[in-house]
Amino acid sequence: MKCPFCSHPDTQVVETRESEDGDFIRRRRRCGECEKRFTTYERPDVTFPAVVKKDGRRIDYERAKLQGSMNLALRKRPVSTEQIDSAIERIEEKLLNLGQRETPSSRIGELVMRELKKLDKVAYVRFASVYRSFEDIDEFKTLVDEVRR
Repeated sequence: MKCPFCSHPDTQVVETRESEDGDFIRRRRRCGECEKRFTTYERPDVTFPAVVKKDGRRIDYERAKLQGSMNLALRKRPVSTEQIDSAIERIEEKLLNLGQRETPSSRIGELVMRELKKLDKVAYVRFASVYRSFEDIDEFKTLVDEVRR
């Protein structure tokens, strides 16, 4: 693997660890030229279903988009990166288990809301308020009351 710092083609694996759930392998590498260290992650290459937007457009699934929206909802909340990664893994596993070539964006939104509700109630309310496009304060109040129960 090429070094991300100096682009030297010779890097050496220093340490290899499997994730707790066995879904990926983390490798620490060291460049033979500049001696800097970096981390790589090895995951199976799978094909996720295409995402069908509300307007009918079809786009490729992007983990970065899912992660970005969850990070935004969880901004300044006491939730670790590992917890977020685990939630994303569960969402992706459910998408793969559907066995479909396409899935509506609304299904992904519901999966995200389910995971956020488990992780952090404030993040859940943040995400739901944007995702459900509340028109008035009563809809927001209803959601908050639901979370309090």
